[in-house]
Amino acid sequence: MKTASLCNGLSVLPLLDHQSPKHKRNNWLFAGPLRAGQRAATAMSLIQSAKLNGHDPYAYLKDVLARLPTHKNSQIEELLPHRWQPAQT
Repeated sequence: MKTASLCNGLSVLPLLDHQSPKHKRNNWLFAGPLRAGQRAATAMSLIQSAKLNGHDPYAYLKDVLARLPTHKNSQIEELLPHRWQPAQT
C-alpha cells in the first residue's frame, strides 16, 4: 500500500492509493478549517493542471517550489502549468 500525505501547516491529509474514488472525494470534506480546505483545493488544482499540460506533477511542484524564493514577482506567470518549462541544469 502506497501512502502519501499533504501537509498545509495545520493538519495532515492522508492520501491512500487503495481507496475508491468516492472515499478519496470524501476525505476532502474533512480538510479542517475553511482556509485549509482552500489551500488543499489550490494544491489539487495545480496538480491536475500540471497533469492536463503533460507534466509530471511531482517534478513540476518540486521545480516550482525550489524556484519561488528567487523568482521575480513580475515573471510569476512563467511558473503556471501551461507556461512552465523545467529548469535548465
